[in-house]
Amino acid sequence: MRTTICLAAFAAMGLLLQIGPAPAKGCNKGAIVGGAAGHFAGHHGAAGAAAGCAIGHHQANKQQTNGQAPNSK
Repeated sequence: MRTTICLAAFAAMGLLLQIGPAPAKGCNKGAIVGGAAGHFAGHHGAAGAAAGCAIGHHQANKQQTNGQAPNSK
């Protein structure tokens, strides 16, 4: 049992190390806010982070299309 858990943990760490940074504007801020909201709304932090990233990216694209500079805060 312990061996299986350790192998799964090492496999997960290996996959996480291969993931690069997200180049999408607005994704990081949206993922942080969405992950926190998802965590407090029923322990669905990963789903909240994914949705927040998508919404943040959409908002950044919308601002860029309108000629406004996206917020960097």
